[in-house]
Amino acid sequence: MGHPVNNQDVIVIGAGIVGAACADALSQRGLRVMVIEQDMPGSGATAAGMGHLVVMDDNPAELALSAYSVSLWNSLVGDLPQRHEYSRCGTIWVAADEEEMAAARTKADTLSAYGIACELLAPAALYAREPQLRTGLAGGLLVPGDGLVYPPKSARILLDRAIRRGATTLRASVAAIEDNGVLLADGARHQAQHVVLAAGSRSATLLPELPVQPKKGHIAITDRYPGFVHHQLVELGYIKSAHAASGDSVAFNLQPRPTGQVLIGSSRQFDTIDLAVEPAMLQRMLRHAAAFTPALAQLNVLRCWTGLRAATPDGLPLIGPHAARRGLWLATGHEGLGITTSLATAQLLAGQMTGDGTRIPAAPYLPGRFND
Repeated sequence: MGHPVNNQDVIVIGAGIVGAACADALSQRGLRVMVIEQDMPGSGATAAGMGHLVVMDDNPAELALSAYSVSLWNSLVGDLPQRHEYSRCGTIWVAADEEEMAAARTKADTLSAYGIACELLAPAALYAREPQLRTGLAGGLLVPGDGLVYPPKSARILLDRAIRRGATTLRASVAAIEDNGVLLADGARHQAQHVVLAAGSRSATLLPELPVQPKKGHIAITDRYPGFVHHQLVELGYIKSAHAASGDSVAFNLQPRPTGQVLIGSSRQFDTIDLAVEPAMLQRMLRHAAAFTPALAQLNVLRCWTGLRAATPDGLPLIGPHAARRGLWLATGHEGLGITTSLATAQLLAGQMTGDGTRIPAAPYLPGRFND
């Protein structure tokens, strides 16, 4: 196919929310960026996700990354929330029993110590905010700074910002990653000083040695019922299931979309990359959600779909240089937090690549941690 094309500094593989954010951050630093995507931008896990911008605190590294990223989202959304279909709805972590209420208090202490505003809710305060919740709950924790976006739209906005700075996009399938470049399925080669792999669960197809495995999830959306719920509602039991390393699980997760629709999650399954909706898993998820909000069973579900989260063994993403291949950078393995942490991921990656330094320590997310 002739000589390789080499007129960019960075090739980004993948135009989901993480790849688009990387293109934005790198072009902002003056680098010439090409983004290669085999489908439409934002059409993979980005389109399948719930768009929840949530501070998570399962461990200090997750808290640092998610809190940093939520602050970046607040800056990005700025005065134009409607462009991102952004809503600062906040999250209420719902405690079913006293054990979970104790977990809410621990979470409140952790978040408060990190400077994240939050408020413990006794049952009366919980029901005043969310009357659709079933009776008998122990309370909850309100995190008012969390929000939501419509991820494909945000990915497009980030990509468009990069394009306005001179970034280019190419619709093509990458067959292999080479030293300082890529080989496309049509035989063409493109070279660059840096290659960023931001292809989500597909990343392991190109680099089989990566510790990334797909985790399937179902989501459903209802007709319009404005005001049915007001906050993103997540059960505190979610933490027990979200980072399980095996087995199928469901967790209560409801979200009020700005359209008045209700988004219903969530499920987790390993050992499958079949994107077909599975009626048994969907029914289990919907039944579980209705156990928390009984009137949900009466609502009309319009559509169901699935996606594949890219999961790592320790639940933290891979952000930084590949341990063994010069010029190759990773921005993958974000599991269910890719939308939230995309902006911080891009800043960490760009700061390392350009030598500008990073706002939070990069060490916990370095890909080389699995080679030690």
